Amino acid sequence: VEIRAGTGGDEASIFAGDLFRMYTKYCEGRGWKTNVIDLSEGTSGGYKEIQFEVSGTDVYGTLKFEAGVHRVQRVPQTETQGRVHTSAATVMVLPEAEDFDVQIDPKDVRIDFFCSSGPGGQSVNTTYSAVRLTHIPTGLVAQCQDQKSKHKNKDKAFRVLRSRLYDLELAKKQEEDAAKRNSQVSSGDRSAKIRTYNYPQGRVTDHRIGLTLYDLSNIIDGDIQKIIDELSFVENTEKLREASEIF
Repeated sequence: VEIRAGTGGDEASIFAGDLFRMYTKYCEGRGWKTNVIDLSEGTSGGYKEIQFEVSGTDVYGTLKFEAGVHRVQRVPQTETQGRVHTSAATVMVLPEAEDFDVQIDPKDVRIDFFCSSGPGGQSVNTTYSAVRLTHIPTGLVAQCQDQKSKHKNKDKAFRVLRSRLYDLELAKKQEEDAAKRNSQVSSGDRSAKIRTYNYPQGRVTDHRIGLTLYDLSNIIDGDIQKIIDELSFVENTEKLREASEIF
């Protein structure tokens, strides 16, 4: 899972941090393990960008509904006039691709080693153990700096790169399928605005299915199952309708 702060400066980074906490609490509740792969901290808290992997049963089938642009409306901590601002963060959910799903030609990848800037103490920060991979044909980049060993970081970065390439193909396929099915839920458009968190009203609205819940404090605290259940129900209904049209 990758969360990137979008428009809104420091407030967008703080919101990206809120989303990260929301997902880690949700994952904890499901008994899933989370592990941060890479991060870039915001200047006033939160993250400009954070990537983490989740392991457990049916992780991708559940979290895939979270991919897209999340929007927050609230008075930022940095706002002195008490005005409500709108900020955004983008969430990407990548299925972990196996070696047989995506073949990467080593000649297509540039490998750079650099000093880690993330947490992990002096030993991480003073050696060239962090790895950045650039896939030259697509321009996709993957990096990892959470391990002391450059070989472990390189292995992890290759896993992330495979997942990104797999997601690129998946997005194309979803776009084609969604056009056929006129899908509300999985359009394949990674830049679509999917959800708004409105703090003054205590409201969360999922724009794909027009679902509004006045339960913001619990949702931002990790209680997102009811939203996922509704999205899953709509997606299954669409698939059933498509199957019945074929027959």
